[in-house]
Amino acid sequence: MSRLVTFTLDDARYGVDVLRVREVLRTPLGPPVPLAPEDVVGLLGLRGRVVPVVDPRVPLGLPARPHAAEGPDAADATLVVVHVHDEDVALVVDALGDVVEVDEDTFAPAPETLDAAVRALVPGAHVLPDGLLNVLDLDATVAA
Repeated sequence: MSRLVTFTLDDARYGVDVLRVREVLRTPLGPPVPLAPEDVVGLLGLRGRVVPVVDPRVPLGLPARPHAAEGPDAADATLVVVHVHDEDVALVVDALGDVVEVDEDTFAPAPETLDAAVRALVPGAHVLPDGLLNVLDLDATVAA
């Protein structure tokens, strides 16, 4: 039995190991980072540390999230701060879900027909009564 923090990206549900999640925040995104890789959409000052904000849509091949307006009218983004490669990284997600418990017997590997690049990031999904829960490989997603 394992516990996954769930969130949505482009109407699909994803989950990551609850032990890798540091915290969840709602905050406006800062300005874009010049010369950064396409998936790095900002930087976050978090208790004296600078944390990169990554859009997991980009490595998953989904349309990039539009960058919110800057200034006092900027919309809050939902960020899931996770521990990856010995550092914290904030993933910008569409919406936060629940923490769910899953059994290994509900897990199905990604089909071979799925694009190889996506299969490397989403090795499979849990088939649950309320639909599929894609398992996101954090290490591969942030390294992509």
